[in-house]
Amino acid sequence: MGWSAYIPDRRSNNCRHVSGTAGVPTAPTTWVDRLPPKVRPYLYLTRIDKPIGTLLLFYPCAWSITMASYALEAPLTTPLTYIGLFGLGAMVMRGAGCTINDMWDKNLDKAVERTQSRPLARGDINQKQALVFLAGQLTVGLGVLLELNWYSILLGASSLPLVTVYPFMKRITYWPQAVLGLTFNWGALLGWSAVAGAVNWSVCLPLYAGGVCWTLVYDSIYAHQDKMDDINVGIHSTALLFREQTRPILVGLSASTISLVGLAGVLNAHGAPFYLGLGLGAAQLARVLWKTDFDCRPSCWKGFVGCGWSGFWIWMGALADYAVLISGLA
Repeated sequence: MGWSAYIPDRRSNNCRHVSGTAGVPTAPTTWVDRLPPKVRPYLYLTRIDKPIGTLLLFYPCAWSITMASYALEAPLTTPLTYIGLFGLGAMVMRGAGCTINDMWDKNLDKAVERTQSRPLARGDINQKQALVFLAGQLTVGLGVLLELNWYSILLGASSLPLVTVYPFMKRITYWPQAVLGLTFNWGALLGWSAVAGAVNWSVCLPLYAGGVCWTLVYDSIYAHQDKMDDINVGIHSTALLFREQTRPILVGLSASTISLVGLAGVLNAHGAPFYLGLGLGAAQLARVLWKTDFDCRPSCWKGFVGCGWSGFWIWMGALADYAVLISGLA
């Protein structure tokens, strides 16, 4: 099946194809709308009403922090401290990434139905206001980063070029999801160095690579939401590259995710609870890929969010293994 002008409803009356013709932007309605009008555009700019993005950035950090704490037999206060710091950092830096993305994509967002209601595309705020807000976000992010050791500060700062260039990648390559993976999984390196003072590359490289494969899975599903609009405005994505082969390719990437994270677990000498969590994560990815209709926007969104639960279960496995360890030490 090629890219047709109309994709029929295959599973649900809630599935509809968006033709790509720009219409009147529909203002979102969330808890943010109960806040003062001057605040709302900035909060919508950060996508704070859609926490899945923050969680997808946070989980690789949490995996790494927990696995490092396990390896070092660190006291409970260590992972609790860094989980808190990285949780705040993930929320702030995901918001900063969204601001950078929307500043790059202001005109493109106007041509894609799903993104027409974003604050810059709607004209609720201008580029100068967004730039000032971005400076504030990066200042808060820097404050979080400065709580870490110098090795981690330098490692964290080295990810900023990836954060900056990612929004441009969709204009020049069909692999922007790979660049997002390199960016969003930096925490798999940074979390370990925050706890241990340096990265254990033998464990963290397969963990990082597994995270990149995971990002390719969930962000390819996400990209299928806008594939018709993307063709019209000249945006590239793995959704357009994989086309009818999306499902088998994502199955392969999911298998790579689980294998690489499992390898990291083996190299870190994890026990049964870790692999139980990993197995639940694998089952969740299998469930998402079985149920997602790539021609149905609501189904793609549900699948995208569902991928986040796989990351959660992987973390729960690592956390359970750490809990067993410290309870034995006590």
